[in-house]
Amino acid sequence: MGFRALNALLRPIWRMRRGLTLGAQGVVIDGDGRVLLVRHGYRPGWWFPGGGVEWGETIETALERELEEEVGVRLTGPPLLHGVFGNFASFPGDHIAVFVVRQFERRGDYYKRGEIAEASFFERASLPQLVNPGTEARLAEIFDQAPRRTLW
Repeated sequence: MGFRALNALLRPIWRMRRGLTLGAQGVVIDGDGRVLLVRHGYRPGWWFPGGGVEWGETIETALERELEEEVGVRLTGPPLLHGVFGNFASFPGDHIAVFVVRQFERRGDYYKRGEIAEASFFERASLPQLVNPGTEARLAEIFDQAPRRTLW
């Protein structure tokens, strides 16, 4: 059974056991002002790299782990919390903590094959098609000073 099918099968059971889910995503911005986005193998669109907070982890620890696992990014300075957003489209208890990351090192063009289909830095004015709407809203807040919304 593939990752996508297994994820779809187990997600309802996992979510029934938890009243709240929490994820951490990083808006990784390089020295040229470009942002790192990923396209997953299991859901459409382009997103910030990140993932779920595990038992016994802080949000920042989860961010560090997920950035390293997914895109080979190692933090070299503290990330800045941009906000926590409700992502209720598929589960009414899901929240995403979004951090701005400007101090980091990356292992070349590494990304976790299988889970991540593609990862790349993009200029704000040259984003790929199908950027997730929540991701686009966070970019507008960070780069264009758009008002911050609480929903993804």
